[in-house]
Amino acid sequence: MAAGPRARLIASTIATVQEHGVHAAGLSELLKRSSASRNSLYQHFPAGKGELVEAATRIVSRLVYQHVSRMADALPRASAPEGWLDELLAFWRGPLEASEYRAGSFMMAAALDELDPAVQSAAGQAFGQWTGRLAEGLAAAGVAAETARSVAGLLVSVIEGAIVQSRALKSSVPFDDAREQLAVLLRHYLPA
Repeated sequence: MAAGPRARLIASTIATVQEHGVHAAGLSELLKRSSASRNSLYQHFPAGKGELVEAATRIVSRLVYQHVSRMADALPRASAPEGWLDELLAFWRGPLEASEYRAGSFMMAAALDELDPAVQSAAGQAFGQWTGRLAEGLAAAGVAAETARSVAGLLVSVIEGAIVQSRALKSSVPFDDAREQLAVLLRHYLPA
């Protein structure tokens, strides 16, 4: 079954923002890429592009949260940090490699959209939710609560940074480096 105009608009917005950022994701490009009419846009998003980007931000936030939540639940049972990190990072690394390093972080692009406070706020909420959920997983695995929150925040920051560096370098080496160093960190904090 073919996706309707609302779903196509959101999907094209996510892809375009990942590749070009919020400001470079022009309305004409979004409409063309989604095969939707301007009328459809305003029917589903009366406030226009800002409302569309905000809706896309919330959807990306939920999708990432689902992955982060699965990983948080898996951490206490993980046999080694390296395997857990491989699975955690693959969520971002795989699509980035598949796009030949064109599809970056949607959430980072949204966070940098200072011209639209609602979009920037939605990105901030997403980062906070992901960090909180990872902190829960770390605490369940035996890391002290205050440390768990700090380490979780670092995990999110390292992931976002690895995406940016990988795009710039056209290489997954930043993900390799992140995995290696985060494994050392997790081994330090996780009970033996």
